[in-house]
Amino acid sequence: MVTLHGCGDEKIPETEKTEFRITGISLPTSLEIRKNGEITLTGKGFEVGDLINFVVFNDENSKFSTKVLSVTSQSALFKLPVNLSSGTYSLSVTRDSQTLTLGTIQIIIIADNDIPDNAIPDIQGMTVKGVVYCDDEGIPGVVVSDGYEVTITDENGIYYLPSDKQSGYIFISVPGNYEVPNNKNLPQFYQRLAGGSKVEQIDFSLIKVDNSNHVVLAMADWHLANRTNDLEQFTSGFLVDVNNIIRDYQSKGVKVYGLTLGDMSWDRYWYDNSFALPEYLTMMNKINCPIFNVMGNHDNDPYISGDWASEQTFKDIVGPTYYAFNLGKIHYIVLDNIEYINLGGAQGVVGQRNYNKTIVQRQRVWLKRHLATIEDKDTPIVIGMHAPLHGRVKVDNNGSYQPKITMENGDLLVSDLSGFSNVHLLTGHSHINYAVNASSTLMEHNIGAVCATWWWTGSNGYAGNHICKDGSPGGYSVWELNNREIEWYYKSIGYDRTYQFRAYDLNTVHITAATHAPNSSDVLLAPYAKEYATPGNLNEVLINVFGYDDEWEVEVKENENMLEVKRVKTHDPLHIISYTALRLNDGAEPNFATHNTSHMFKAKAASATSSLQITVKDRFGNIYSEIMERPKAFTYSMK
Repeated sequence: MVTLHGCGDEKIPETEKTEFRITGISLPTSLEIRKNGEITLTGKGFEVGDLINFVVFNDENSKFSTKVLSVTSQSALFKLPVNLSSGTYSLSVTRDSQTLTLGTIQIIIIADNDIPDNAIPDIQGMTVKGVVYCDDEGIPGVVVSDGYEVTITDENGIYYLPSDKQSGYIFISVPGNYEVPNNKNLPQFYQRLAGGSKVEQIDFSLIKVDNSNHVVLAMADWHLANRTNDLEQFTSGFLVDVNNIIRDYQSKGVKVYGLTLGDMSWDRYWYDNSFALPEYLTMMNKINCPIFNVMGNHDNDPYISGDWASEQTFKDIVGPTYYAFNLGKIHYIVLDNIEYINLGGAQGVVGQRNYNKTIVQRQRVWLKRHLATIEDKDTPIVIGMHAPLHGRVKVDNNGSYQPKITMENGDLLVSDLSGFSNVHLLTGHSHINYAVNASSTLMEHNIGAVCATWWWTGSNGYAGNHICKDGSPGGYSVWELNNREIEWYYKSIGYDRTYQFRAYDLNTVHITAATHAPNSSDVLLAPYAKEYATPGNLNEVLINVFGYDDEWEVEVKENENMLEVKRVKTHDPLHIISYTALRLNDGAEPNFATHNTSHMFKAKAASATSSLQITVKDRFGNIYSEIMERPKAFTYSMK
């Protein structure tokens, strides 16, 4: 029998009105229980005969009910409904014709006693064994690893592993159309090892779902540190935006998952501001979907030198630094491509926080072994890692570019992936957007930051906007995946998904100290203002297309005349005045100065006052447009 009492966050809604009341209930996030097991639910006001309803989350037509068998002044006893399987349920109680919602709970049906510890015999040389199961039935073909050794469950869901136990955990690659229990928002696809020479049995329970149609939110560079009123901006801006997106997809029956891309915290402020990974998890758990995490350079312990030791805090609090999982027919791989050196780090002393962008040897061995388990080389593979594989796109005078690998052993990663026909890399680190079509089988998407310019432009006394170094609004990438079909778009925080570009009338763009940094000078500002330090008078427009890749199209019409549009490498003027100029105005060094970027386009009009029709079409055929009435003002709040 399982007793449920105050160990979770679910509360009875205060606004629900019924003629009966149930009080004192607090549900756990999840519950492991055997089939037909008994549950004692703590709460006052139950009656014998009350119906306890388990409604499949987001599917009101799938409901299981069971009667309360006995009550006390503090609890109710009932059996788990017959045929209830593992999953997430809305829990309610019905009396007569009235129903009171109790909350949401994840039920995990655990294996019965026909798979006890001693039912799996030891095998010489195998230090870890176990079974992967769903609703009391072993699941074959599940990949299991310790981060070095890799194996697959047999026809009974049983596995053996000759682990050296160095990593301290065992993890599974969750198969498609299954989920694992969550610890709040953290999927529990791993379990920790006790260590030592004793053979350990580690079992994993799965939950059957249909996630063939799903959405992944790729969210890079949060940099939460309790500074520049970042937590307020996170809560009032990003959190509202992302939860609205999640709600919209879930209302259509689409499964939604999060994938961070590193630097969720900021090592420099772990100790000074008492804001580290535990505090990050508190904020992460406010997002209404399960979240898989990627480790960044700033997620290492700054008091500790050396990569293996400094990442242990992440392993202890968040989980493995590299792993894999499946959602529907898409295979996901998370990599840690940061080797944290941190010279000078010691207890009480923040080190240099220096690092290499590379995949260390032990992880690469795991990756090669893991990739060998994927038999169908046409399986779409989505890889999340922090630092980009390629440097940012820099177009030449003809608007073309050559991809350049900047990760130290990036050529080896490309080689490891060469047998697969459809690979997408999702990366962060740079706080800008760019896409690299590296080959016909490999595409990298470097994604702008959730924090934009480290939360500066929206902080108190600054521009009141939220903008990355390339002029993209702070945001994240939304990936829509249905079977093997994949589409994506960049979602700017606080804007509709149709907001995909910003257009400037360069005749109105003139950046001076008098206008944008009155406490500074033109001598100090001009090197940062770049080409905008002098007035524009060429009747040019500049179009910044945030999510651009080589298959997008940009058109500009003036009085039905199609203008020549040229892709250029230049700086975004709004970022210059929103961050750089205002940092100079404060007498501070602009450490995150504007990057030149190549998702920019210029066109020259015949007139300074004509209206221009700007049309942008993405690779999926979606069209975004603006009628630019000129002169168009250059302001902090411009779109």
